[in-house]
Amino acid sequence: MDLYTQIAQLMAEGRAFVLATVIDSMGSTPQKPGSKMVVLPDGSLLGTIGGGAIEMQIVQAARELFQASDVTRILETHLTHDLGMCCGGKMKVFLEKHSAATRLWIYGAGHVARELAALAKRVGFWVGVVDERDQWATRERFPDVDELVLKNPADHARQQAGGPESFYCITTHDHPLDQAVVEALLPKPSAYLGLIGSRRKAERFKMRLLAAGASETDLARLRSPMGLPIHALTPAEIAVSIVGELIELRRKDQPRR
Repeated sequence: MDLYTQIAQLMAEGRAFVLATVIDSMGSTPQKPGSKMVVLPDGSLLGTIGGGAIEMQIVQAARELFQASDVTRILETHLTHDLGMCCGGKMKVFLEKHSAATRLWIYGAGHVARELAALAKRVGFWVGVVDERDQWATRERFPDVDELVLKNPADHARQQAGGPESFYCITTHDHPLDQAVVEALLPKPSAYLGLIGSRRKAERFKMRLLAAGASETDLARLRSPMGLPIHALTPAEIAVSIVGELIELRRKDQPRR
């Protein structure tokens, strides 16, 4: 498998990596401009830009880039003076970080979920949809999602570990099922936990959850109604309002342009 095929596979799987490309060289160097190498978060490599000390330097720089807010970096190295290599030349390497796709689980496969899944996928989210109704959770209705799970949404939610990069949208066809999914996810860490519905529905849910033992702190994390207030009405418009809110959170640490 060539490197470009491997890069395409990493991107399709939503995995993080740093692409290192030699953009300039002078004198004797192990690789010339255009040579590429991929560094994965665990330090493993695909391809090569010459091996030895220069490759170790690139791996270290890539690992630092994974932890930084920057997306790119340029390294200019004299192979003998800086690294003690016998080549004697200079290399300039461009590093480009490709972050892992943010994961979004959508519980329910109804009309809003269909529009939401398509739009979220289009703007770069990894998207999974969960519903136990086999006539709704089909590849015909969700052709582009990364994972389609035919299972009770509450059971699936209970198995989630959660995490600071986890996004959850609850859009099931049944209010008790909505509540069961919320109860399963509320104690778990997440970047976003949203429940579709009116303000009245949201208030009723919060009262029930408080009665069931949920804390005010946990309830403050629940976004319901979810989505930006743009007077959305149709499923497609509601999806736009929700995805807008998801993007706002995903980009919260980046400077406004």
